[in-house]
Amino acid sequence: METKIRYELEFPINSSPQLLYQYISNPSGLQEWFADKVNSRGEFFTFIWDDVEEFARLASKKSGEKVKFKWVDEDKKDTDFYFELRILEDEITKDVSLLVVDFAPEDEIEEAKLLWENQVSDLKHVIGSN
Repeated sequence: METKIRYELEFPINSSPQLLYQYISNPSGLQEWFADKVNSRGEFFTFIWDDVEEFARLASKKSGEKVKFKWVDEDKKDTDFYFELRILEDEITKDVSLLVVDFAPEDEIEEAKLLWENQVSDLKHVIGSN
């Protein structure tokens, strides 16, 4: 099995947690910034980029706070890897940020971080947070 390293990225987002949650937790919201097409059937999601399909299971969610998608194999069995999108709100300033937790092979981490930066840039554009 391929070895992957866990990493985290945090992006400030000028949005309410409730609005941001809509864009990270449902197929239509995710499709606007994360993947070209997003389908779901129950807890299983299909993410499509160009002609590549990836499958994940919505492993957990907490309304207004976070979603965690566990990558699954072709038999819909969980793999060891997941990505999590967590909304953080500063208690005092009320500043909102999006924490991304993901995994990548060690030699691809910088590339993976750049991809997230691009995707979150798209998200900010969609919700008017530029």
